[in-house]
Amino acid sequence: MPAAFVATVAGGSLVERRHVPAAFGELLSLVEDPTVTDVFCNGPGEVWVDHGNGLVRVPLRLTEARLRELAVGLVGLGGRHVDEASPTVDARLEGGIRVHAVLPPISPTGTLLSIRIPAQARMAVTDERLLRLVETRANILITGAGGSGKTTLLAALLSHASPTERIVAIEDVAELRVDHPHFVSLEARQANLEGAGEVSLSRLLREALRMRPDRLVLGECRGAEVRELLSALNTGHDGGAGTLHANSLADVPARLEALGALAGMSEVAVARQAVSAIGAVVHLDRATRSVEAIGRLAIVDARLVIA
Repeated sequence: MPAAFVATVAGGSLVERRHVPAAFGELLSLVEDPTVTDVFCNGPGEVWVDHGNGLVRVPLRLTEARLRELAVGLVGLGGRHVDEASPTVDARLEGGIRVHAVLPPISPTGTLLSIRIPAQARMAVTDERLLRLVETRANILITGAGGSGKTTLLAALLSHASPTERIVAIEDVAELRVDHPHFVSLEARQANLEGAGEVSLSRLLREALRMRPDRLVLGECRGAEVRELLSALNTGHDGGAGTLHANSLADVPARLEALGALAGMSEVAVARQAVSAIGAVVHLDRATRSVEAIGRLAIVDARLVIA
């Protein structure tokens, strides 16, 4: 049986969401629903929600003009701008809500909105194996498919770190909501329309190392930032963590190698750094949002494998 990492919600019920911007308009009731984790608008007349157990279409129809108006307004609330010159934008709103917008003609069927809503319920880790990893300050890589609960588990684990420790997180988009008295988050920034003002994950890593962290965390690794993840976990700061998309525990080595190639790293370099940096790989099952397996990385016949 898979070991569930989530116990009961504090108080026995979901905590109501607060500070939801009225700019969500017709989508407000969906975003306010504490059981909803995602809202998707696939062009005019097609809205879907996920309550944590799969997508369900809802009887809500929006015109293309209204959908575009919502996209522009929501992205603007996150301090970003979306138009024909910048037709794909990711923004973070108050309360940790993420909004991703895509405008035509990049999306030929109409404006696309993807809204990810962080859980407001306080989750409890019950798996003694996971608690032991935190206690012994192992560097942890949490893997799984999208929506499997990687960020939720990471935040829950970090909340078990000693209150005397300083946690510094490096994130492309700040999503981690950690119940810890000394948690600091640094968020990357994309370049503006003139190509200036970018603050990369590499720069944030350098800044984080100057902040005397006890634990370094890289929120999510999707591409060439795997180099920053491995660098962060190889700095001599134990107890660090990160997350990675992978379909199974056995797929993790190949996934690391593929992302390493995007960063210009050889398979040998990825293997050596990964084995040195990562103490445990925790893989989550998307269907049950529970721990499917825990493994370790090793080098066998010059290849990175799960031991």
